[in-house]
Amino acid sequence: MRLYKKFNLILSIFFTSLFITTSSKAVPESFADLVEDLIPSVVSIASTTIITSSNNQEIPKFPEGSPFDEFFKDYYKNDKRKSPTQRPMVGLGSGFIVDESGIIVTNNHVIEGADEITVIMHDQKEFKAKLLGRDPKADLAVLKIDPDGIELKQVEWGNSDLIRVGDWSIAIGNPLGLGGTVTAGIISAISRDIGNGPYVKFLQTDASINRGNSGGPLFNIEGELVGINTAIISQTGGSIGLGFAIPSNSAKKIVKQLKEFGRTKRGWLGVQITPVSADIAESLGLPNQRGAFISNINPDGPSKKAGIQEGDVILEFNEIEIIKMTDLPRVVAASDVGSSSLIKLWRKNKFITIEVILGELPEETFVERKDVAEKQEDNKFIDTLNLSVKNIDGSGVEVLDVDINSNLKEKDIITEVNREIIIDLNNFITLIESIKETGRNSLLLKILRDGESLWITIQFVK
Repeated sequence: MRLYKKFNLILSIFFTSLFITTSSKAVPESFADLVEDLIPSVVSIASTTIITSSNNQEIPKFPEGSPFDEFFKDYYKNDKRKSPTQRPMVGLGSGFIVDESGIIVTNNHVIEGADEITVIMHDQKEFKAKLLGRDPKADLAVLKIDPDGIELKQVEWGNSDLIRVGDWSIAIGNPLGLGGTVTAGIISAISRDIGNGPYVKFLQTDASINRGNSGGPLFNIEGELVGINTAIISQTGGSIGLGFAIPSNSAKKIVKQLKEFGRTKRGWLGVQITPVSADIAESLGLPNQRGAFISNINPDGPSKKAGIQEGDVILEFNEIEIIKMTDLPRVVAASDVGSSSLIKLWRKNKFITIEVILGELPEETFVERKDVAEKQEDNKFIDTLNLSVKNIDGSGVEVLDVDINSNLKEKDIITEVNREIIIDLNNFITLIESIKETGRNSLLLKILRDGESLWITIQFVK
């Protein structure tokens, strides 16, 4: 009996110790040290929009013959304020530094329509910002300031795919103009659809988020950026514990493209889809209502060229299961333009897998970037191929100069490399570099020569 009690006591001490160790890791005594390190990477953003208004006022009406009638007519006739006036309207938001050179990320709705953007650091230093690019569909924008020799602290990107419900979350921002405000909570849910479009599934947090927090960072307990605070649901306009953030993994690629190109390049299938209803599933012999039913196909889109048909049901995209119709646009848009994708679909009572080369989703360019245009017009010598190429209007690159022993000729237009469609010079260079890293010795090129389509091979320079 004594041995049993002694064993029980040892177990009790062990589990108590384990609980204390686990709890101390999950529930820190204070976030102060972590926050002190994070605050310098968070900024406040003031966007100024010039509003033009007219001061034309109606002349008050008085009874005919009233002495005031003539007085007010003379007054308004001589009033010089009739001309349109301009006044600034200032909006406040948050942002964070992603590059020490002065690259800052915020929400699109924080700066949309702004005539002037001011970035305010944690120490109240102010900088005028230039808009590099914005994406209304993902509600993201990228700004650039000139730090003028001042050392900036950038955030560390975290992996939002590792986030679990119940994990700690820390929001820092500029709510209601109170810059440097810190709130903490937990991740309440992941992959939330709040009706903001098909391209983003949000993280939900109960950390207090209010107006002005938009564009600010959401950190995990390691101090890594896991989300960008974007929206709240509230009947009062204040925080009721329903805050939503764009996951870092969704934002990171978009931010990179906005920085480089001034716009987002999304993958495109060229299909119109509808949900798989119970009637559609039953009529097609599907066991459930999962997938995306193709109701229409763009005749010039990638799906048409690949052999996908109206009436097909897409069940998987690159081995990612399409549970709801809205899953498809998100995973396609997140894929690289020109990449090869495998689509598993249901057609005539059997599964079919089709390879599709994704196109680029047609989108409006919101920021004209001269630096990008000039960069894309430059010629480029590819030393690994001993080849000079340049951008052309449309898809592909044109051969300028080539090794005498090559199968290529001057003025050939390269449209595909190893079955990957070439969009522009940057895309061509990136693809060549990635293939070179695999250790392959040769490339299969699809080219246009004198109006005819040809397939040729070339080898890397050894």
